[in-house]
Amino acid sequence: MKRLLIVGAGGHGRSVAEAACAAGQYAVAGFIDDVTEARQVWAWPVIGGTSDLAKYRDLADAAIVAIGKNGLREKLCDQLLAANFELATIVHPRAIVSPSSVIGAGSAIMAGAIVGTEAQLGVGAIVNCGAVVDHHCRVENFGHLGVNAAMAGGSTLGYGAWMQAGSVLGYGVKVAAWAVLEPGQALQSK
Repeated sequence: MKRLLIVGAGGHGRSVAEAACAAGQYAVAGFIDDVTEARQVWAWPVIGGTSDLAKYRDLADAAIVAIGKNGLREKLCDQLLAANFELATIVHPRAIVSPSSVIGAGSAIMAGAIVGTEAQLGVGAIVNCGAVVDHHCRVENFGHLGVNAAMAGGSTLGYGAWMQAGSVLGYGVKVAAWAVLEPGQALQSK
């Protein structure tokens, strides 16, 4: 089984660790985190910070950035790639992912999420618990759907954009790069 390094030991990082273990995809080697003072999260060590990710290369076969801040996730993914890490994609076993969808490297699809027919997720995307990416939707690189966010068929979430919890995109709606939808906000087609 491949060894996984998780960048981010906060709530999302811990959720990604549980998803990876539940799916049997990886053996978690540990966490990298700049903020936490913990030396361990459950059974796994917090190995160090992000200042020199290359020094951790021998500890893992793959890595994922499990941090919800889209710009920071992009920066750290770039650093992992520069250090020759494979970007892991984690899919919780209780997510429903269409076999015709395309999932970018470094993405996390959490419990109860649905990724529909011919949907496309870019690099480093997050589809959080209960979120829906319906048929023919596109989540561009580093896009992030919060808990119970929903994209109706054919909609697009722009590069680095964030749909906070419970926000909704109507059919065919396109959201600009780096936009932030507030919790419960709905954008409808015109």
